[in-house]
Amino acid sequence: MSETQIESMDPVTLAVLKGRLEQIADEMDATLYRSAFNPIIAEAHDACHGLYDAISGDTLVQGKSGLPIFVGVMAFAVRAAASAAGPRGGMKDGDTWLFNDPYEGGTHANDFKLVRPFFRDGKLFCYLASAAHWHDVGGAVPGNYNPAATECWQEAVQIPPVRIQRDGVLVDDVLAILKANTRLPDSLWGDLNAQLAALELGAKRLAGLLDEYGDALMQQAMGELRQRALRLMRSHISGLPDGLYSFDDMLDNDGVVDKPLTIALDMTIKGERLTLDFSRTAPACAGPVNISRATAIAACYVALKHLFPDVPANAGVLDAVDFVLPDGLVISAARPRPVGGYTETILRMIDVIFSAAAKADPKRAVAQAYGTINALSLAGHRTDAARKGQRWVMFSFFGGGHGGHSLGDGLNHGNAPISTATIPPLEILEAAYPVRFTQWALRDGSGGDGEHRGGLGAIYEIELLEENADVFVFGERGRSAPKGIAGGGDGALNVFSYENAGEWHEPPMASKMVGIKLRRGERVRLQTPGGGGYGDPHQRSKKQRESDAAMGYTTKAKTAGDGA
Repeated sequence: MSETQIESMDPVTLAVLKGRLEQIADEMDATLYRSAFNPIIAEAHDACHGLYDAISGDTLVQGKSGLPIFVGVMAFAVRAAASAAGPRGGMKDGDTWLFNDPYEGGTHANDFKLVRPFFRDGKLFCYLASAAHWHDVGGAVPGNYNPAATECWQEAVQIPPVRIQRDGVLVDDVLAILKANTRLPDSLWGDLNAQLAALELGAKRLAGLLDEYGDALMQQAMGELRQRALRLMRSHISGLPDGLYSFDDMLDNDGVVDKPLTIALDMTIKGERLTLDFSRTAPACAGPVNISRATAIAACYVALKHLFPDVPANAGVLDAVDFVLPDGLVISAARPRPVGGYTETILRMIDVIFSAAAKADPKRAVAQAYGTINALSLAGHRTDAARKGQRWVMFSFFGGGHGGHSLGDGLNHGNAPISTATIPPLEILEAAYPVRFTQWALRDGSGGDGEHRGGLGAIYEIELLEENADVFVFGERGRSAPKGIAGGGDGALNVFSYENAGEWHEPPMASKMVGIKLRRGERVRLQTPGGGGYGDPHQRSKKQRESDAAMGYTTKAKTAGDGA
């Protein structure tokens, strides 16, 4: 399509078509959330839907409530499914492809990707795709966040791209394999059908939109939306001062070897181009904080969307960006390196992009957020008469403070910046599992000091109501706190502890541990980090500090160096 053709579409029509396309993805999201069995999808919205280019697989449109991290990786997922289909037979109308391979489609093995080709008059028009976090897919640890894994097969079953529907009919043999490799087959069955239903609805809505406006006009609109994203990115980049801006940060350890791992960025701004060079990052490691190249690029996309929020969510965001990601790094790992804890590493990538960008323009950037999802799994068997022997697995993630910024304080108790996923409500968790939350509160004093303080982390304390349970935790920021910018202070460290026989203990590796045993009445406790602060703490006014103390955000008003 020529630039002349793209520019010829009037802005009103383009805005209408953009809204209609986004509505299709939004409806797919909503359908999945209403239908899924698993609270991580139904309540936390750990999922995504979108439309993808027929030739390149690149993102055309994504739903506004889906996870941003999936925008980047789903392009890789679509390409992987198309490659598996091959030139002979290839993609056919009525087929749906399924897989969880994290090295081809990104993220980790819990995230199942479904790809459905969409045809018009016998010709492939685009792809519809769905990604969602399934509750349990085998592996050594219920819920699959295994901090002691040293290879991918210890994390979860590995499913390459296969047809789950052929000519619109479910492939029973594949379904049987999936159900045999989970501790929770009913949950898997419900989540799979919810994703298939979402794709079916998306196909119907897209067909109706094309019937209304015509295929050619819609293709033109998709091309224009990508070009607009590119032009806007170029404009934002050119508005930053040229130069080299570097920042290094650390992961606590990999869960196997208790040694910190460096995530390092050299960011170059030159005119309208941005280069993100991660060459100085630590090599691939033994434990499961490795990520694939697809996941790393997706993490960069999320960070850039935070820095430039007005840019449309499509592949044009990355067209003005060059990536330097040598093979063999912890952020470009290959099979069989374990990747189950990918969330912790992409959060650190986002942190270094934020902090490097702050050196170029602190007013645009935000200080680092809490930097860990604190993946926690409790699992056991029911002992009551009605459900005796029934398997239960509670998996959840938790919130913390966001970083301060030029316009104000950071958000207290927010969701991780990798996503729009929400923290599951305690009422839902208590209703679904034999646990009771004895504390769910803001963690006072956990945000970094500054002219604008970091948001507060939280304290979660969970009591076991069953006879026994195994506990696993996979977190970060236990030894390296979230960083402030422009003179702001660091947030508090992450602290996980658990109770055994009336005594409290902490993991030897600070943020990761397997094999914790709980008995009825014993508890686990998470004290999550706050965000980093923004600006010189001496510029925070006495009135603001008194307000912090009155709200319980600090144990007492800080007076040293108070501003006016």
